[in-house]
Parts: sequence; C-alpha cells; structure tokens
Amino acid sequence: MRRIEIDGSAEFQFLDALQDRESDIDTNVVTSVVAIIDDVKRRGDNAVRDYGLAFDGIAPVSFEVPKAEWEQAYATADPKFVRALERAAENIRVYHEKQIENGFRIHKESGSWLSQRISGLQKVGIYVPGGTAAYPSTVLMNAIPATIAGVEEIIMTTPPCHGSESGDRAGMANPDILVAAYIAGVDRVFLAGGAQSIAALAFGTVSFPKVDKIVGPGNQYVATAKRLLYGKVDIDMIAGPSEIMIIADETANPAFIAADLLSQAEHDPMAAVMLLTTSDEIADRTILEIDAQKALLERNEVIEASLADYGAVILCKNRDEMVWLCDLVAPEHLEIMTRDPEQLFDQIKNAGSVFLGDFSPEPLGDYYAGTNHVLPTSGTARFSSPLGVYSFIKRTSCTYYTKQDLESSRDDILEIARREGLTAHGNSIEMRFAERRNEDEI
Repeated sequence: MRRIEIDGSAEFQFLDALQDRESDIDTNVVTSVVAIIDDVKRRGDNAVRDYGLAFDGIAPVSFEVPKAEWEQAYATADPKFVRALERAAENIRVYHEKQIENGFRIHKESGSWLSQRISGLQKVGIYVPGGTAAYPSTVLMNAIPATIAGVEEIIMTTPPCHGSESGDRAGMANPDILVAAYIAGVDRVFLAGGAQSIAALAFGTVSFPKVDKIVGPGNQYVATAKRLLYGKVDIDMIAGPSEIMIIADETANPAFIAADLLSQAEHDPMAAVMLLTTSDEIADRTILEIDAQKALLERNEVIEASLADYGAVILCKNRDEMVWLCDLVAPEHLEIMTRDPEQLFDQIKNAGSVFLGDFSPEPLGDYYAGTNHVLPTSGTARFSSPLGVYSFIKRTSCTYYTKQDLESSRDDILEIARREGLTAHGNSIEMRFAERRNEDEI
C-alpha cells in the first residue's frame, strides 16, 4: 500500500489512477449487452431463458418463484439469521421513514391554488445478485425505502442457484434472498440474472412485468444494461467499484483503521481504500496492521490487488488539506476517527455516507444501523445522494386559476410570450378574454 505525501503532484497521480478505473468502458461488454437487450425486446421470455442457459448453465422451468417457496424459506431459516434480518429491517425502516415527503397546496384569496402531489411509483424492479454469493442486505436496502414511498408493486429478479455447490437447490432461488424478500415487503420474485433480466424488466415479457424504475447492484453487464436502458426506465445510479476514505489524527486506533480499510478492499480488486492523516506514526502503524491482518483473511488475492493498485496512505500537513482532499475525491464511504469527528464532519461537503468515531465502522452501515448502503461512487457524491424513499417517488404539480386571477396576470404573460416570440402562447391567454378584446376594438 503506497505512502504519499501531498506535494501538488503525487496526490494527483493517485487520483488520476482512481478516475481511470471508470474511464475505459469495455466495448466488448457494450456490444454484448446491446445484442442481449435487442434480443430480449424481440423474443421476450425465450431470450431470457436462452441467456440463462448460456451464461449460468441453468434456466428455471418457471421464472416466478411461488409465494409458498418464500414462506417455506422463512419458516425453515435459522432463527438467529431471521432475528438479525428483522432487527436490521426495523432500523432501516425507522431511519427511512424520516425521509417521507408531503405534498402542499398554496391558496390565494380569490380561490386560485397551486399544489404539489407526492406519490410512489407504480412498479419498481430490484436486481439482487444471487447464486452462490447472496446478499440479503441488498434486498432490505432496496425494498424497504420503496415500500415506505408507497410503490404499488416491487418486483425482484435474482439469478438461480447453479453449480455443484448449490446441491439440490440448483435452478432455485437462494433461500437467504427469499427470507429477506419476505421480511422487506417484496411483492414478486423472478429467477433471472444478468443484462437479460434488466431488459426483461424494462420492456416487459409474457412472464416479467414492465417496471418504471430499476435499482440494485450487479456486475459490469448489469450496470451497462442499466446505463443503456436509462430513459426507457429510470435507474438508481451507475455504481462503480467500492471506495472508503478514512480521516484520522494521532488519537486514532491503527488496528481499527486497518480493519476498516480491509473490509472494503475485499469487495473488488478495483476497490479504492484511502487513509488521510496528519500523523506519521498513525500512517506507519496502520501499514503494519494491514500487513498483519490481511494474512488472516480469506479474500487475500482480491485484497492484495486492491491495495496495490488503488490503496494509499496520504500524509497531509493539516486538517484543511484533509478536508480539501476528501471533498475532491467525494468518497462513497467516509470514516472520521479524530478527536472531534463531528466538528470535522461539519466542514466536509462531499461524501456518500459518513461514519464518526472509533465505534462506527463502515460495515455497521452495510448491514444494520439503518442508513442505506446503496451509495454514489466514483466521485458522484458531489451531486448524488444515497438511495432513499425519495428515490421511489414522483412529484406532480397542479395549477388551478380563476378567471379573475388569469385576467390580472394576462398582461405579464403576454409580455413574456412576446419577448420569447411564442405568439401561440399569448393567443392561448387572449382567447379566454375574446369578449373584452372585441369590446376594446369597438
């Protein structure tokens, strides 16, 4: 893991490397996904089934998972696992219920009014990675805000289990995913993965409902399909590799810092892990801790690649430099381990999700605390927000004017319309007062 001292050059070389992670779009992937999308649009279920066989070696007889299978998964699951998911779900609900927006109406004394209506989307699709690697926390994080927003129907797709490791569940849904769907309030579950499932949700097929928005993480094929289909449907975001930045002063615990950096490095060889500190001692001890701890972890090859290519300990001269660099990177996850973490947080503008103090590690947010773990990556925290209730609503404006109020506004509207050269706009107003116009002419 490289060590960098801010000098106006070294830090920017590292930041350029981070940006390069996203700059090269694999043209082969794009070509493949375009072909998949076109095929699903033409052949519907048959195309989805064929791609399932081609990519996963398996395709279910029926795409939709019967509700009885969900209930069986919930009833037979390890009670300890169920309790943990239910407690996490409650934390997520409590936090996200605070995000509920209310409409409003502005009245005028004359009887005219303006309003904004807030309503949940009708159909939302959630993509959840499945197979041998299951992420029930992703189900909770995506589905619970949608239910709070009032989405009418939540449709989830997830790849079926396949391969020898799945045993008698090959071709079926991962039971942990079904338990989470049952708890989170998902309405329907379908077995399909990859770009083909995204296309099926976007266009609709005989089996798959057509949705208004698609959310959830996936591999580069899933992400590319979402990118290409944006406009046909709404999407949550284009998620890149995971990122964590930790800001630490001399009071921080190097063992904690190392553990938290490693927790993100294990996600992906392209995950970025960064420590900003003003302390030489903290920098040196953290590097030693990383070397000691990573040897005991399972995903060592992934961790090594992440640290070598996108890991850095950056020595800053003062707090202002740490704040400046943080806002420049706009990290997905930010941990602040300083003497006064809340005060430092108040100075920072750009970060997806922030964790303060020694006992708020990032995995707490991944699984349990209640904040959402679907976050803007690759610097998009400069202008994007975490997934939330607001991601699943739409706002509709409404105007009601009386004749009296329209007449009192007539001259101003006509003046603006004339300046813009849109005479038909002006005519739309004047036609409502044709009698007065004729009287003026007489």
